[in-house]
Amino acid sequence: MISIGRIQELRILRRNQDRLILGDDDQLEIQLPTSADPTGRAEVLRVFVYPDRDGMLLATTKMPKAEVGRCATMRVLAIRGAGAHMDWGVEPPLLVPHEEQKKPLEEGRSQVVRVFLDEETGRVLGSTRIENYLDNYALTVKAGDTVELLVYGRSDLGFSVVVNDIHHGLVHANDVFKPVSVGDRLTGYVKTVREDFKLDITLQPIGYRQYIDANTALVAKRIQAYNGFLPLGDKSSAEDIYDEFGISKKAFKKALGALYKDRLVRIEDDGVAWIGP
Repeated sequence: MISIGRIQELRILRRNQDRLILGDDDQLEIQLPTSADPTGRAEVLRVFVYPDRDGMLLATTKMPKAEVGRCATMRVLAIRGAGAHMDWGVEPPLLVPHEEQKKPLEEGRSQVVRVFLDEETGRVLGSTRIENYLDNYALTVKAGDTVELLVYGRSDLGFSVVVNDIHHGLVHANDVFKPVSVGDRLTGYVKTVREDFKLDITLQPIGYRQYIDANTALVAKRIQAYNGFLPLGDKSSAEDIYDEFGISKKAFKKALGALYKDRLVRIEDDGVAWIGP
């Protein structure tokens, strides 16, 4: 069957002078300009199917930033009428209704959006109420699994992430040793599955030290803040180290040794380079 709001392959049923007629095993047919098949010889086309403002199904060979059931970062093109109109890669823009906005969206700003199919209207819409569309009661992951992440929120606890487009997870602030921003797509690892089905996620492969002291975290983050190279090392003066970190040279060398042992840094003559994930 033709799936609304999904990327799929459809057969070319017939060709007119300026149109291609696409379809599948059901009775539904969708038209495309002949330019969608520049070779003139294709039997199937990979297309995105979605309804227009009037509910008529459209097909395009342009791919959206996200299909139904997935999230992506999108820019707000305009705020008018029923809500925010987002650039999602195809026309018309994706509507995020006012009631689906966790916080009022602003024109020109970017936001992580979940794409969903409104069962009542048959329209493809967007939402920034990401948690409402995630399910942690039927988990498909377990501790130790490698997962794909999309960062969609930040708090004092850390970063809220979409896990494999299905689940909600949290990367705790003390587990972050590199710059992370909302909208980033990252590879992560399931650290813990809690009794309440919440997921603790880490950005380091499982087996990396599960505990890291505050000084080691401080040094790791500061190396990252210097774009991956810190012009200080174990030969630097105690004064320079204290001015930079507010800790003793002994504490700095201990932190540096921990990072080196875990193969996260390379110690060079003129400083320290970050080589970890």
